[in-house]
Amino acid sequence: MRVKDTLNLGKTKFPMRGKLPVTEGQRQKVWEENKVYEQRQKLNEGKPTFVLHDGPPYANGNIHIGHAMNKISKDFIVRYKSMSGYRAPYVPGWDTHGLPIEHQLTKSGYDRKKMSLTEFRDLCRQYALKQVDKQRTDFKRLGVSGEWDHPYLTLDKEFEAAQIKVFGEFAKKGLLYQAKKPVYWSWSSESALAEAEVEYHDVVAKTAFFVEQVKNGKGILDNNTYLVVWTTTPWTIPASEAVAVNAKFDYSVVKPANDDRKFVVATELLNTLAEKLSWDDYEVEKHVSGADLEGMSTNHPYLDRELLVGVADYVTADAGTGLVHTAPGYGDDDYNFGKKYDLPIFAPINDQGVLTKENGADFDGVFYQKADDISLDKLKDNNALLLEEPLKHSYPFDWRTKKPIIFRATDQWFVSIEKMRQDILNALEKVQYFPDWGKVRLRNMIKDRGDWVISRQRVWGVPLPIFYAEDGTPILEEETINHVADLFRKYGSNVWFERDAKDLLPDGYTNEHSPHGKFKKETDIMDVWFDSGSSHQGVLAERDYLTYPADLYLEGSDQYRGWFNSSLITSVVCSGHAPYKAIVSQGFTLDKRGNKMSKSQGNVIDPNKVVKQMGAEIIRLWVMSADTSADVRVSMGTFQQISEAYRKLRNTFRFLLANTSDFNPAHNTVSYEDLTTVDQYMLVKLNHFLAKMRADFDQYDFLDAYRLLINFVNNDLSAFYMNVAKDVLYIEAEDSPVRRSMQTVFYDVLLTMVKLLTPILPHTTEEVWSYMNEPEEFVQLTEIPDVRHFDNEDDLLAQWDEFMEVRSHVLKSLEEARNAKMIGKSLEAHVTLYVNGHNQQLLEDLGTDVKLLLGVSALDIEALEDASDKADSYNDGLSVLVEPAKGDVCARCRMTKEDVGSDDAYPTLCARCAKIVRENFPETVNEGLEK
Repeated sequence: MRVKDTLNLGKTKFPMRGKLPVTEGQRQKVWEENKVYEQRQKLNEGKPTFVLHDGPPYANGNIHIGHAMNKISKDFIVRYKSMSGYRAPYVPGWDTHGLPIEHQLTKSGYDRKKMSLTEFRDLCRQYALKQVDKQRTDFKRLGVSGEWDHPYLTLDKEFEAAQIKVFGEFAKKGLLYQAKKPVYWSWSSESALAEAEVEYHDVVAKTAFFVEQVKNGKGILDNNTYLVVWTTTPWTIPASEAVAVNAKFDYSVVKPANDDRKFVVATELLNTLAEKLSWDDYEVEKHVSGADLEGMSTNHPYLDRELLVGVADYVTADAGTGLVHTAPGYGDDDYNFGKKYDLPIFAPINDQGVLTKENGADFDGVFYQKADDISLDKLKDNNALLLEEPLKHSYPFDWRTKKPIIFRATDQWFVSIEKMRQDILNALEKVQYFPDWGKVRLRNMIKDRGDWVISRQRVWGVPLPIFYAEDGTPILEEETINHVADLFRKYGSNVWFERDAKDLLPDGYTNEHSPHGKFKKETDIMDVWFDSGSSHQGVLAERDYLTYPADLYLEGSDQYRGWFNSSLITSVVCSGHAPYKAIVSQGFTLDKRGNKMSKSQGNVIDPNKVVKQMGAEIIRLWVMSADTSADVRVSMGTFQQISEAYRKLRNTFRFLLANTSDFNPAHNTVSYEDLTTVDQYMLVKLNHFLAKMRADFDQYDFLDAYRLLINFVNNDLSAFYMNVAKDVLYIEAEDSPVRRSMQTVFYDVLLTMVKLLTPILPHTTEEVWSYMNEPEEFVQLTEIPDVRHFDNEDDLLAQWDEFMEVRSHVLKSLEEARNAKMIGKSLEAHVTLYVNGHNQQLLEDLGTDVKLLLGVSALDIEALEDASDKADSYNDGLSVLVEPAKGDVCARCRMTKEDVGSDDAYPTLCARCAKIVRENFPETVNEGLEK
């Protein structure tokens, strides 16, 4: 027999390399065939419910790494809750209406204006469903568990019907109105946009300082006086109806030496303007208050139109002249000003951003951006332009087409936010936020939000269920809206476009006695944020196994003005409360330089590429390791680094499996009271680790959980316990109490880590599970262990924490001895500890062979006052002397011992190993041992 055959070297077939790109898919197929998700739901029947409601991604194109981060984060939570005493169904969803799908079809050569609306909508539907299938495959490959065969789609008949009912609640409460108001208008999309569909970029605008001659100065200003007006949009001057001033400002009437005219400017800006306009020599003739200017009038600089002078708080002295050009059809402030003074709401521009003849013949048919120069030229021709200069400022863009937008007054349908603002603010107070700054952000979004324009001039979406009487009066009655909802539930929203208005109305509305005359139907569709914002009714309230409000919404931080926002508004209207009990918001994924990922820049990361190269588990572990509360930088190098962390975890599982392969938990488990003290210490440490991990999971803080995990594996297990364990597990007799004691804790560590990491790395933990001696077929169908507490655990931890300090000093001295070439491995060392009385008692009370804990071959403990001059002195009542151990190396335990060969039958073994071999392998007494 060889020496090796007397050792308990752990054996396992669990492979060091996971081959994840291949084995993950195979494992997912097994889960699907065995309906593991459905089994989990069955197991959890009757338990408290936890519902994470999925914010629907848009069904257009393959998923990107941001999608992966979002869906995997949700999967962590749902899987954890499912294994922690909750019934946690997960229904994935998709946002399937909207302009991008129309754009894709247009790019593919379809012209919606050359086919019927229903034909084009059918094409949109087919395209959306193909995208859903594509993205569903991608999400499932990431290991995300859920109702993939029964997701929710905003194009589903049931969802559309529920959405119409939500609309009906707004109508019932008088929150809907139609008005010609300026809205964000995308000429590139030919549609109004919601605030959530707008992003801002810096642009350089052409600004104009121009003059308007006073027509009626109220006896204060004569007709040779000109107001110096400022604008950043010269193309809107043809629609000008007024000049806005600040009632609280002081204005100067200025006569430059080089001009016959007199000019009015804000006194606070006079010096800056004089320099800009080269007024080297001027005289201030008088001062006029802004309040006194109100009610005066001026002549339009190049059109035959009289303009009013009015007061407005939005006029500032930050830039310009203190007198602002005002066109009520082209902006919110201008609109409110126009309503205040009963001015025309005039926006002579078409859907494509082209000016119409109402601007004057020179502007007819001109794109608005080109109209800037025409307007500036006309100002020059009329001696009205004092200065043109560029200004860099932030400007709104359509987030889909990436083109600038305009503010344009059109007839739209609006939700009055003002009427219910306080109710919404009250509702969000009852929500929990992760991170907690989310509350302030959402509150500010609602506090500052204008009325919600919900109409869109597009085709692919849910139509506004509004009828118009013959005189144009809109009909928003509960009976008509509910009837439309019933039709949609039966036929889908295409029925709106397939039938005439009279065939969409309930009985009694279209007979000859109807007071409404001939009906028309609305042709606009609803804002897609109204679609997804209705999902609490279309999904949570629609499916009886879900709960409303949901326990959690988790999305990107942009959803404070998107889905979080629209869902909150619609839920408050429908039910008087928020649709969620808690919100988790995440940042965006950025490239390694901190730039936003974009296909055009070529800096995107395709999750499918990572999966094919490294496996989905690597992406999942990366999500755990990322600070998702802020923007996250990611590159292929990031995944390479995470692969190293994964390899460490995998090898830890392998070591634990190998060293418990002969351990039967039903027969070999040792009670806590009978464990050795080092094993008790590690079991307590394990449960403290478990408690902290569960607390982090409960707070959705997976980054902290990752740090805890890596620290536990690297420091508590690898650097200490598994290192110490080798001497016991390999050397001691197979069934010895000390070995079974350590295996008890090893198996507990293995079992706890496998279950705890199943929400994070389900493919890996299921693979580990298949090598364990457990009755359940799938670890996903087990429960995360409860935290256990033990007698005197605080005293035990305090004692061992003190020892670990002593150990750290010894390891430092060993390292210095190794660097000095005094020893090689620590087993070649003889350590003498010189300790004070406290440390003496500490080492005695450990009840364990301290030599093994330090990993050295010989250990002496002496009084501190007897410390050698050569010893390393530490401040904790400790000095450490490292010397080469005397004796020979034992062929079995590899320690350097002076008693090697003391048993004649085993000349190469130390006395301890000889005793173990003699008792457990008696045949070797006569046969001997081979190296």
